[in-house]
Amino acid sequence: MPNRIRSLFLAAAITLAAPVCVQAADRPAEAGAQVKSDLYVTATEAWALMQADPSVVLVDVRDPVEAMFTGFASDTDIHVPYMMADRSSLNAEKGTFAMKVNPSFATEMEARLAALGADRATTKVIFMCRSGSTRSAPAADLLHARGWARTYTMVDGFEGNTRKDGPSKGVRDVDGWRNAGLPWSYRLPSGVVYVAAP
Repeated sequence: MPNRIRSLFLAAAITLAAPVCVQAADRPAEAGAQVKSDLYVTATEAWALMQADPSVVLVDVRDPVEAMFTGFASDTDIHVPYMMADRSSLNAEKGTFAMKVNPSFATEMEARLAALGADRATTKVIFMCRSGSTRSAPAADLLHARGWARTYTMVDGFEGNTRKDGPSKGVRDVDGWRNAGLPWSYRLPSGVVYVAAP
């Protein structure tokens, strides 16, 4: 898509390291990470798919503040949060803010897809959240239910999964877009990043 800034070196390195055909990730074991389209990719597979087919649309569904502090995939075409933190509702037991579904997600997504000239039947739309389950999967399912046939979920998301043992246990440095060395930045691109109405 027009907003992509691709590194030739990175694309060449990934192309040489990856098989010629784009592989698909396995269906996640966790039911909440599964999608009705049954289309799954890792971050690296998403990148390869985007290189092979420039019409692929990468969608970031994370909260804008989350993206600001953890980074943003440079090749993101659309950023509309599926859920946003409700800073007026702290879950004291978990020590986190409650997450609320964005009620205008579907209509905002479809408007942005239309602006890109996306086609419901043929355009591959890849949804990415932090680690590939509680937001990207339901976002993909919502658009799939509205007739978007090729909705993928990125199973490892932007930050990836947490390390299970060792001194860095709990750190998100196992997989995901950022840890795969794919293009990203802390800078939020205007025209792509979601800005709430005043």
